[in-house]
Amino acid sequence: MIALASDHAGFNYKENTKELLDSLGLAWKDYGTDSTDRVDYPDFAHKASKAILEGECDRGIFICGTGIGISIAANRHKGIRAAACQIEEAAYYTRLHNDSNVLAIGERLVSWEAAERIIKMWLDTDFEGGRHIIRVEKIDLP
Repeated sequence: MIALASDHAGFNYKENTKELLDSLGLAWKDYGTDSTDRVDYPDFAHKASKAILEGECDRGIFICGTGIGISIAANRHKGIRAAACQIEEAAYYTRLHNDSNVLAIGERLVSWEAAERIIKMWLDTDFEGGRHIIRVEKIDLP
């Protein structure tokens, strides 16, 4: 199950992401927002991050204007590794080397076509493990 979250600036891409995930046969749950009315991205990042940490969802796709604010809010949660990606290669390496469990995208920064490619790359890439395991384990502070 993939947790979806956005603020008003990422709402349209979140709706597009639902259609994309449906076409790929992937389950999702929407943690808001429900419109383009102005809201605060941390509220939705926190809800969806909590769902991932509690095992309700396996990973998440969070969208705001830049992908940066919502990823910063998500990364406040121990165990969340959110990466804001603007190109496919970043999505590839954040999964391969960093085992990111949240992809953040900025609706104001990338076209929907680019966002779709980034999402697919992130979903299709597995964590390599190996030498990267110890590095990932060092990310969370005690």
